Amino acid sequence: MARRRKVIVHIATSADGYIARPDGDLEWLTSRPAPEGFYGMNAFMQSVDTKFLGRKTYEASLRMGAKFDSENRTFVFSRRSSPANAPPGVEFVKDAIGPFVSRLREQPGKDIWLMGGGEIIAAFLDEKAIDEFVISVVPVFIGEGIPLIARRHRHAPLELRSIERFDDGLVQLHYAVQNNHS
Repeated sequence: MARRRKVIVHIATSADGYIARPDGDLEWLTSRPAPEGFYGMNAFMQSVDTKFLGRKTYEASLRMGAKFDSENRTFVFSRRSSPANAPPGVEFVKDAIGPFVSRLREQPGKDIWLMGGGEIIAAFLDEKAIDEFVISVVPVFIGEGIPLIARRHRHAPLELRSIERFDDGLVQLHYAVQNNHS
């Protein structure tokens, strides 16, 4: 039997739990010199062949010069219609998260990277559609911003898989989401 594909959030936060400033600015993150291997991101990229993004993250990615191609599938979850000029390999999804993710997990392939802001991460978490979190905690407080997960009542227990400390003070936490099999 084929291995079930995992949905993994691989993301950086400030030490006070924000993934971006209120306006989406990432200067506090992107201006840091990164070590060789980019905190394991290069290896992680080889383990995924599909990305899930929210529309805001997709639009921010385009503004930052992200390239999309047909070799790696990208699904953008949005309530709006798909733009006519979407790059190859990018599909817009209006389907309910839970059933869509369940169908995709059963297809052959590598793991799936959920990229996004606090709203889409929260929506996936609430649908039990996330298997793991890899959270890189950057040693800086930014005081305000977009939280890792949109704030609302929930209880999502995590199991610590590993901790990695980097010389520049960044700490990477790897968690499995417990009770998460649909």
